[in-house]
Amino acid sequence: MPRISAATVADHRANQHAALLDAAREILAAEGVQALTPAAVGARIGLARSSVYRYFASTADILAQLVEDAFPRWSARLRAAVAPAGGPLPDRIRAYGRAALDFVGSPDYALIPALQTIGLPPECRARVEELHGELTAPLADALREAGMDHPALRADLAWGVVRAGARHLAPDIAGRETAPPEDPAGDPAEDPGAESPERIVELTLDMLTRALC
Repeated sequence: MPRISAATVADHRANQHAALLDAAREILAAEGVQALTPAAVGARIGLARSSVYRYFASTADILAQLVEDAFPRWSARLRAAVAPAGGPLPDRIRAYGRAALDFVGSPDYALIPALQTIGLPPECRARVEELHGELTAPLADALREAGMDHPALRADLAWGVVRAGARHLAPDIAGRETAPPEDPAGDPAEDPGAESPERIVELTLDMLTRALC
């Protein structure tokens, strides 16, 4: 029987679950979704496979639980970034964009390509879409308060600008090709990856602000 390392069985299970989620997040960020299995997650913290299946039924279940853990945290950060209400809209947009790009630098960002490559059950996909809506809701609310029409649609479209910036900030995770294309004259085209991360962030925020203001 596993040793109980908390005051109660419920506390012990909660601690184990948190440790498993942390391990899953580390594996996903470092090795990709192909390495993410219940057995690998358990081995990361020294837990037997049979015990891991009390928490996760499959890789898809691990991803679903990681989403449930990560997206609400990031939604709260994004909402805090656009506060207080009534501030200049360009400043609020840039604050939202900067917080959204911080997402790229976190292990949680590896969830995005993972969700695109693994088949989730329909109910899980619906829940992911719902949670993704919570990520764009703070920007939509700021646009609505500024009197702009179609705020939810604008915020959803603006997320595409954030994702484009993310692909340049984290090309390995996003799967971007590393070899620069050649132009018709045979000279290598400018490599977007040659830009510094700070410059990519600023250009992304400029594009985001221009698209919405």
